[in-house]
Amino acid sequence: MLDVSRELVCHVSRLLAAQRRARGTRRGARALTPFRQAMFVLAWFRKREDIAVLGAGFGISRATAYRYHGEAIDVLAAQAPDLHEVLHHAHEQGLTHLNLDGKLFRSDRCAEQTTSVKGESIDAWYSGKAHAPGANLQALTGPDGFPLWISDAEPGSTHDITAARTQVLGALCWAAAHLNLPTLADAGYDGAGIGVHTPVKNSADGRDLDIDTRTRNRLLRGLRCLAERGFALLTGRWRALRHFTTSPEKIGDIVKAALVLTHFEHGRHQ
Repeated sequence: MLDVSRELVCHVSRLLAAQRRARGTRRGARALTPFRQAMFVLAWFRKREDIAVLGAGFGISRATAYRYHGEAIDVLAAQAPDLHEVLHHAHEQGLTHLNLDGKLFRSDRCAEQTTSVKGESIDAWYSGKAHAPGANLQALTGPDGFPLWISDAEPGSTHDITAARTQVLGALCWAAAHLNLPTLADAGYDGAGIGVHTPVKNSADGRDLDIDTRTRNRLLRGLRCLAERGFALLTGRWRALRHFTTSPEKIGDIVKAALVLTHFEHGRHQ
C-alpha cells in the first residue's frame, strides 16, 4: 500500500501524460502508463527504496527505472513556483513577512574541486560546518513555516549568506522596497541587506546588549522560529530527501519536486 491520495497520483499522472504528448510519444509505446509511472516515483519519494529494486517491482529494467525516475523529477520540478511569483502571491495574501532558512541536504561524496576564499583547493560539495558532503538549499517559508519556495542547489562548502546572495537576496530586497514585505532570518545572514532582518550579535568585547536590542532579538527569534517547520515538512513526509545517493547537483530538482507534491497535498498548488 502507498499512503498517498489517488488525487495526487492522478495529478502527477496528468503531468507525465502531458509531457509524453509534447514529445509525441505513441500510445502504448512505454513500459509503464503515466499512472503507473506516477505510482513508481511517488513510491520512491515515500519509501526511499533503491531505484533499480523498486523498478523491478514494477516490471521494468534498471535503465528504464532510472530514466522514468529522472523524467518524473524533471516534470515535477518544472512545476515549482517561481521566486517572483511567490513574492507577489505573498503580498496579495497580505502576509506580514517571510522567513529565510538554509539546509544542507547530505549525499554521497562527489569529487569536485573548487578554490576557497583563502585560495586553497577544497572539495566543493563538502560542508566543513556539518562535516559531511551535500548541497546547500535556501528556502522561503510563510509566517506559519509552510515552505513556499526552494532555491537551486549550491555546493555544500557554500555558506548560507553566500548561497542566499546568489539565489534570493536581490529579490528579497526588491520585495521589501516595493511590496513592503520584509524577511526574517537567523544570525547567519547578518549583513544580508535592506529588508532582511536578523538578530544583533553579541559584541566582541563581551558587553551585554542593551534592553531594546535584546527585546528586538527575542521578538525576531520568536517570529521566525517556525521557519524550521518548512524543511521538516518536506523531509518528514518524503523519506527520499533524508539522504541522497545521486549527484548533489540534482538535489535541488528533487527537493523542488517534493515541494510541488507538498503543495498539492496541502491544497496550495496553483
